[in-house]
Amino acid sequence: MAGKRKANEAGSTNDLRGDVLRVLGVLKVATADQIQRLSSPHLSFRHTLKDTAALRKEARTASHRGAANDLRRHGLSIDGGRTRGGEEVRLLTAAGLAAAAIDLDRIPEEMGGMPKSAGRSGASHPMTVNEIVIALIRPKPDLDLLAGEPLEAVAAAQAAIDAPDGIGTLTSYATEVALPVKGTWKNPGFGSARADVVLTAPDAGVPLLFIEADNCTEDAALIDAKFDKYARFFNRKEKDTDGIEKPMWRTRWSAPEWEAYERVHPPVLLVFHQVGKRSAKNQITRVAELTRSHWQGRWDREDGYHSYDDRIPIVATTLDLLRDHGPAGPAFWRFGRTRRQPLLDAIGNPRRDVALARRRAEAREEQRRREEQEAAAREARRPVCMDCGDKFTDGRWAAVDRRGWDQEPHPHLCEDCQSRAVEADQQAEADNRKRQEQEQLRQEQEAERAANKSRGWLSRFRT
Repeated sequence: MAGKRKANEAGSTNDLRGDVLRVLGVLKVATADQIQRLSSPHLSFRHTLKDTAALRKEARTASHRGAANDLRRHGLSIDGGRTRGGEEVRLLTAAGLAAAAIDLDRIPEEMGGMPKSAGRSGASHPMTVNEIVIALIRPKPDLDLLAGEPLEAVAAAQAAIDAPDGIGTLTSYATEVALPVKGTWKNPGFGSARADVVLTAPDAGVPLLFIEADNCTEDAALIDAKFDKYARFFNRKEKDTDGIEKPMWRTRWSAPEWEAYERVHPPVLLVFHQVGKRSAKNQITRVAELTRSHWQGRWDREDGYHSYDDRIPIVATTLDLLRDHGPAGPAFWRFGRTRRQPLLDAIGNPRRDVALARRRAEAREEQRRREEQEAAAREARRPVCMDCGDKFTDGRWAAVDRRGWDQEPHPHLCEDCQSRAVEADQQAEADNRKRQEQEQLRQEQEAERAANKSRGWLSRFRT
């Protein structure tokens, strides 16, 4: 026990150290508070009787702070400075990233890079990225771990459980992911983009989503320039392991195949956090204007929807809206639309879905009519029994066609009538055979009598 205490002086368990490894493996840099909220959300509802928010925070994060300290002693993590609010920031070493990759079941190339200035300048951008991930996941507490807590705390935890679900789990996310416009995934060429977050949650209806965070400090033109890089990356093609050339991003991530007449690029979500002096609302408006060539669709008058062939669906929100509503609420504005929508609606194309559903329904109806017409025409050709007048069954018709009308016995009769006719044929054949046998026997008897008579006449002449 003494040796174990010496190795982990902060007294952390394997589970707690695993929590820290996994969270930092995905987020790269985080505070103990963010690690706790992601990995042990039930702790947010404990220690409610502490006098101040600071004391409550210190109590609920103590376990993960201890785990991070133990990882540091093992050379797996380091201190990364402090946020502008004074919280200590943790990040992994190269050995820590390798250990996290094993826990996350990811190869090194899938781990992503470290955020720029992760341990300097208050790490404001990485902190915003982390808050976006937490707001999207909306971790749910385990009520069983809150036994004995005050009723108010349990009620608050229940409210969090009852709130709309988030999207995915921690392992659904990756940060600082290179998007090479040239070069390789491991060594992207100059001019490549780097996504703040990549979300893959197909079970939640989000096969692939790229996420960019802005603290309202960047000029809108710089954000526009990043979409130029995104477009170059999305348009880059490469041969996959099957030898077929396809968009490079499809060699790494899965996504549904679009219909032949529309191939939409993966969507990009912009999340603005009002930290800098620029207005989030003005940033969204300005970026929408500058990126129009990347997202604007073409109106299809016939079907009544916009086609976004070779376009990037760009969606924007603020961190406050995301926290308030979650991904299932009306927090997302798709560039080119007039109102906010839930995330799945915003990244999708509902009018197109309706049009395609209508086309599929029309195709099914046309197929049904064609099948009915073919069935009617076939029924008109169906043979009728020349004895009883009933229509042939499919089996009888197929048997006659298979053997040939000139080879099938009684081909113009249905199965029942054919069976009776065959029995009659067999009986007639048996009767005929019996008559032949009787006739043959009679002829033999007559021949024998004639022979006997001839022998009698001959005997007279001898005497």
